[in-house]
Amino acid sequence: MLLTDARRPARTGEGGELIPLAEQDRGRWDAASIEEGVALVSDSLARSELGPYQLQAAIAAVHAEAPSMVDTDWPQILVLYQILERVAPNPMVTLNRAVAVAMVDGPRAGLAVLDTVTLARHHRLDATRAHLLEMAGDVEEAREYYRRAARATASIPERRYLEGKMRAR
Repeated sequence: MLLTDARRPARTGEGGELIPLAEQDRGRWDAASIEEGVALVSDSLARSELGPYQLQAAIAAVHAEAPSMVDTDWPQILVLYQILERVAPNPMVTLNRAVAVAMVDGPRAGLAVLDTVTLARHHRLDATRAHLLEMAGDVEEAREYYRRAARATASIPERRYLEGKMRAR
């Protein structure tokens, strides 16, 4: 929770707009909370049985320790998601693994993983597909999935963000 909360100051703009992880000013992250959180995760991984919470915290730690999105250790995150998927399988874990696969092996590989996800019209599936399609250069199809995701979310800031992505393409 410390690692997640450490990023809170950079998650939204002055007007309440969402700022995705890739665009966050990491200088606004709480370094003391990150240091404490990483120490707790490291201690937990060394002392206790591996479970879903430790794995989720380890993933958050890898993100928190990276000085930029480009410098993120995506192969390590991918391995952690693969383990998490074995320990606590669910569609959201697979969706997140798809993003890690895309960052390691390219957007088409991530899209292939998304094709295995079963979520009944969940906006995050559509938003993730849109993002990976955009990464793959398929702007028109990405726009359609951003549109679908925007229509399906109940969150007004999320809807605004997705509509902005849709219009920007």
